[in-house]
Amino acid sequence: MEKLLKILNDLHPEVDFEANESLVDDGILDSLDIVSLVTEIYAEFDVTIPAEEIVPENFNSAKALMALITKIDEE
Repeated sequence: MEKLLKILNDLHPEVDFEANESLVDDGILDSLDIVSLVTEIYAEFDVTIPAEEIVPENFNSAKALMALITKIDEE
């Protein structure tokens, strides 16, 4: 989770990613941020997020995103 929080904080240092659970719904993360995240997650975790998993609920919180990374990594 630490690595993911660093990636998120590099995108938006002003946001408390541990507390916020509506990152996409509140417009904090936009489509360009999500593209950057997918790229950074691949580089850091060696996990490719499939297109069908790129939905708001998977990116609305750091917890949801970490759960997605873990799920894909275990497959």
